[in-house]
Amino acid sequence: MKTFVHRGQVTKVVFGSGARRRIPEEVDALGCRRVLILSTPGQVDRAAEIRDLLGTAAVGSFAEAAPHTPVEITEKAVAYSGTVNADCVLAVGGGSTIGLGKAIAVRTGLPQLGLPTTYAGSEMTPVLGETEGRRKTTRRLPEALLDTVVYDVDLTLTLPVAVSVVSGINAMAHAVESLYAHDRDPVAFLLAGEALDALARALPVIARHPEDGEARADALYGAWLAGMCLGTVGMALHHKVCHVLGGTFGLPHAETHAVVLPHVVAYNGPSAPEAMARVTRSLPGEDAASGLFDFAGRLGAPRALRDLGMPESGIDQAAELIVRDGYWNPRPVDRTAVRAFLTRAWAGEPPYTPPADEHPRSRSSIEHSTTTGARRA
Repeated sequence: MKTFVHRGQVTKVVFGSGARRRIPEEVDALGCRRVLILSTPGQVDRAAEIRDLLGTAAVGSFAEAAPHTPVEITEKAVAYSGTVNADCVLAVGGGSTIGLGKAIAVRTGLPQLGLPTTYAGSEMTPVLGETEGRRKTTRRLPEALLDTVVYDVDLTLTLPVAVSVVSGINAMAHAVESLYAHDRDPVAFLLAGEALDALARALPVIARHPEDGEARADALYGAWLAGMCLGTVGMALHHKVCHVLGGTFGLPHAETHAVVLPHVVAYNGPSAPEAMARVTRSLPGEDAASGLFDFAGRLGAPRALRDLGMPESGIDQAAELIVRDGYWNPRPVDRTAVRAFLTRAWAGEPPYTPPADEHPRSRSSIEHSTTTGARRA
């Protein structure tokens, strides 16, 4: 008999080609009249298009969203939202902009909408990750959950192939960790599997034919499902590793996920056989970790942390931070093991898959590990 707790989502989702044309209607449905549009510097033109669409309802634009949601930028944006008397925020872009919208909403209580242009998936979660100094922390807050998300497939047609690939693998990481999450449930398992199937189909096509609308729709669909997984169940070691590396060394978010994922999957594999079997259904290979590593290679995604700017001297520091206040993980985590797979990930070597007779620690050790540290991404 299955025993589980399922948490449903309350975010309204509008999905389709040209869906952005419904933004004025969705703003009105929230009872809002003064919209602050958020973007990164690189998305200024897209933000301007949405401002034109909203007309007088758009009272301002803030185009300084940055990776890992620096607190100092959030404080500046909050102050600006007050000067224009905004009654909601609309984030246009990827995870950086969505994160800024969440950070503003948490501090002000303003309703928030999202118009994602990548496959990040954070728009479907109540998870807020912020960086202050060189330390990144994450919290799960109900007020961080977006009210409305508008997915316009057309906006992804011009997403560069390199960005599409790593953003898609980032979404796959959400799905993979949902398969072995501490609080996984049957719905999340099904959503995660469907997300992996969709992304595994779509990304190779996008790599060859970036303007293939059907593949783009499939990828955005998969990213939405993966984001739902991230929003309903907890994450584990993979997300902890990526948060540490991103916050400490300023590594690019999606690229870091692409590099790290096969190595953490290799480590967790012996303790999560059902999850590994589901991964290999989507990505056939010798094992789940090899399938992910080879898939990334075929797509031209980065596979070495050194190529992302991480110094080799930072491996020890990262290992120490990862085991400190660690997330729940299906397999107990120790500093030596973390250092070993970080070293392989730094060099771009294939993931180490333990032989069949190398078993994880006893169940009592696993149970003990769940009582320490944070449980959720």
